[in-house]
Amino acid sequence: MSPDRLQPILDSMDPEEALAALAAAAKKLLPLLGEEARLSFMVHLVGAAGGDKVGSLVHL
Repeated sequence: MSPDRLQPILDSMDPEEALAALAAAAKKLLPLLGEEARLSFMVHLVGAAGGDKVGSLVHL
């Protein structure tokens, strides 16, 4: 599903509900990824700046 189709669904949800749905999806998808792909996802999620944040997520 493209972000263009996913965003309206998320926009129609309460923020807490949307995050819970995204967290559930991420919980299923992250184990399927390699370490580099997981790290790339986390860097994009928290932003490139803030190496301390990224460094604390290395073991996810």
